[in-house]
Amino acid sequence: MQRRCFFSAHRGGIGAFALLIACVATMTGCGPRESSVAAAAPAVSSASFYASPFERRPNAAELTALGRALFSDATLSASGKMACASCHDPAHAYGPPNDLPVQRGGPELTQPGLRAVPSLRYQQNVPPFSEHFSDTDGDDSVDQGPTGGRGWDGRASSAHEQAALPLLSPFEMANADPAAVVARLRLSPNAPRFNEAFGAHALADADLAWKGLLWALEVFQQSPADFYPYNSKYDAWLRRQAELTTAEQRGLALFNDTAKGNCAQCHPSAIKRGVFPAFTDHGFIAIGVPRNAAIAANADPAFHDLGLCGPLRTDLSARSEYCGLFKTPSLRNVALRGAFFHNGVFHRLEDVLSFYARRDTHPGSFYPRDRRGRVRAFDDLPEAYRANLNVDAPFDRHRGQPPALSNAEIADMVAFLKTLTDGYAP
Repeated sequence: MQRRCFFSAHRGGIGAFALLIACVATMTGCGPRESSVAAAAPAVSSASFYASPFERRPNAAELTALGRALFSDATLSASGKMACASCHDPAHAYGPPNDLPVQRGGPELTQPGLRAVPSLRYQQNVPPFSEHFSDTDGDDSVDQGPTGGRGWDGRASSAHEQAALPLLSPFEMANADPAAVVARLRLSPNAPRFNEAFGAHALADADLAWKGLLWALEVFQQSPADFYPYNSKYDAWLRRQAELTTAEQRGLALFNDTAKGNCAQCHPSAIKRGVFPAFTDHGFIAIGVPRNAAIAANADPAFHDLGLCGPLRTDLSARSEYCGLFKTPSLRNVALRGAFFHNGVFHRLEDVLSFYARRDTHPGSFYPRDRRGRVRAFDDLPEAYRANLNVDAPFDRHRGQPPALSNAEIADMVAFLKTLTDGYAP
């Protein structure tokens, strides 16, 4: 199966933050549309979630402030030492503050995770997961395949579903169930603020309090200043407030060149429908990154992280054509990361780009060898699923051919990617 890439900036012309404000105002069944398939996330419909009958209706500013406080509240974890901000550090574009391939959590902070922690920035326009998508700017009869959802496997269809995942994950905040989270919330220093926002008895009903907690985290994650400031050097260049260096310009050209980097195919770089690019098309792709021995689960040779078809997502486990596909992440603030891809196997942008350019021309540079010295390419993807691998440029070459990018071109692309870091002052 070859993945078709697409663009999805503003669908319907309304941003997620505006949508949430409308929900705050009406407290009715507005909100992100539901996924077309069941996901491994809280089973609440958009209507029932946003229509929750709180005693008091907080406004968007109140929810944002409460969500910001709860985001940094370690009381909500079984260890009492892990908050959302522990892995999604505001100082690192809401990504991990280190170069570990996975983070440790659980009741004693000793349980390793399975995947690298993604950044939470530039997620405001993520559509809910759907197995079938057609670009409204193109031919709607063309099925472009699975898209949307949050996380590496798209199993959370909204920001509040995404917020629930780490709270309940055994290798993150390790709560047994939503009631356990609410029990900890009642003991939190933020409990009075929660009651002030939702009403004096807001914490009495565990189900209602759980929804209020997730709602506050959701609205906070739609805060423009925090999560989508669009203030990188590239944004300044798009606004004609800055000039790119010669190397940065060359890097951008290579990024967009369909015969070279071909990155913009899945990481769109242009303004579309009046919206600045998020540098992801929200689709899924299999590229066969090497197995990472630093992940504890990989000590078992029978274990494979197959993305859309498991192990963390369970509703698509029978769809073999989805095995090995992972969400295309945003490249904004990518230069701040210390671990790349879903398994954190690479730690430098230069190595990431080298893998793209040389995966098929020089596989021995990335994959292990067997006892006979033969390269074991795609060692983290069972052979039965290798037909799912992407073979578009730059993966359109074979052994013995020159790679798609030279070392000098890789250096230029790294220079360009650094222009996507937020906080640039023209």
